[in-house]
Amino acid sequence: MGRGEARTLRRRSLLLLAVGLIAAGCGAGGGTEREEGDGDMARSTADEELLGAAQDGDADAVATALADGARIEARDAEERTALLLAADGDHVEAARTLVEAGADVNAVDRRSDTPFLVTGVTGSTAMLDVLLGADPGPDTSLTNRFGGTAVIPACERGHADYVREVLRRTDVDVDHVNDLGWTGLLEAVILGDGGPDHQEVVRVLLEAGADPDLADRDGTTPLAHAEAAGADEIAGILRDAGAK
Repeated sequence: MGRGEARTLRRRSLLLLAVGLIAAGCGAGGGTEREEGDGDMARSTADEELLGAAQDGDADAVATALADGARIEARDAEERTALLLAADGDHVEAARTLVEAGADVNAVDRRSDTPFLVTGVTGSTAMLDVLLGADPGPDTSLTNRFGGTAVIPACERGHADYVREVLRRTDVDVDHVNDLGWTGLLEAVILGDGGPDHQEVVRVLLEAGADPDLADRDGTTPLAHAEAAGADEIAGILRDAGAK
């Protein structure tokens, strides 16, 4: 057995232990007030350990904290769950451990982020795989604090592979308009650098059916923005797609 397999088995054993402890706690009778107070303190400590382990990307420590009674949906001061912290740090194995234990992939924090939405910022297709494997899976109707789907920040950052996978595997609207009045295509043109990564994002969006003429609130089209920015390659891609 390899080291990785051994770690996986250990995590699963700890998760099974955690489930058993939770079940035992639910079936037990009432305790004394002191016992309940001690339990609350222990749970609080375990919650902190869980959140810290997720933020650090320590999958084994995540499993241990759950086995020690940590609440899988415990929140930090910013209302972030352990899964959101793991997703934000692109800690794939820690996130996998949490998803296998039943963590909510749609838990919303104070900034209106969810584990799924933050992958649009990181552009992590590996994390996307983990979250899409959850049951239930990500609610793609949820939007970030700018009213955007996960695809829009990914377009801004040039995460072409991520954009391709999300559009292929989910029902995210390729022409979704955020609160700024911008689509993913507009963000790629306006906020991108015009280089190869953003060129590929534009190609991916157009191949997925994005409207090349969907303008911003001022009526400026993606092609007009590309021409004004001197992004000649992107302008050419748009023209080839029939943009006016």
